[in-house]
Parts: sequence; C-alpha cells; structure tokens
Amino acid sequence: MNPMQQMMMQAQRMQRELAKAKAALAEQEFKVSKGGMVELTMKGDRTVAALSIDEAAIDPENKEMLEETIAMAINEALEQINAANDEIEEKITGKTNLF
Repeated sequence: MNPMQQMMMQAQRMQRELAKAKAALAEQEFKVSKGGMVELTMKGDRTVAALSIDEAAIDPENKEMLEETIAMAINEALEQINAANDEIEEKITGKTNLF
C-alpha cells in the first residue's frame, strides 16, 4: 500500500470516528442550574430537553431578572456543548474547530 492510500484510509477512519463521537455528543445531556431559580437541560444537539423555573422566581416585578437568568443558563449550556465538541475535535483530529 502506498503512502497516499494509507493517508486516505487514515482520513476515512478519522471521519468515521468523528461521526460516531458527534452522534454520541448529540445524545449527551448538559445540565445547568442558576441560583436554584432556573434549571436547564440541553442535549448535545443543542435542543432544550427540559426547563424548570422555581415558582418563587415567577414574580412580575422580577421579569427581567428571570429572563436574564434563563438566557445565562442557555448560554452556559451552549458553552459546555461547544467545549465538549472542541474536545472531540482535538482528540480525533489533533486540532480544534475555530468556529
């Protein structure tokens, strides 16, 4: 087998490993809790699996604070997913995704 064939086989193996790891990531759950007010579970495919809001946090006077807390929980979950994705990329390809 020549070096070019070996390189192509290695690239194909890497693609299969990456696809398998990304499929597993899509099913993984990432949980975030913000001050006991908001609990969010997001799957690795970036879909919200669950959102729980403490009843005490539902106050018309604190609407903006609740909205900010939910946004922070979503952003934190997305950061966790992105970090897990970068870890997969680096482990399999040796480099991280720049986007």
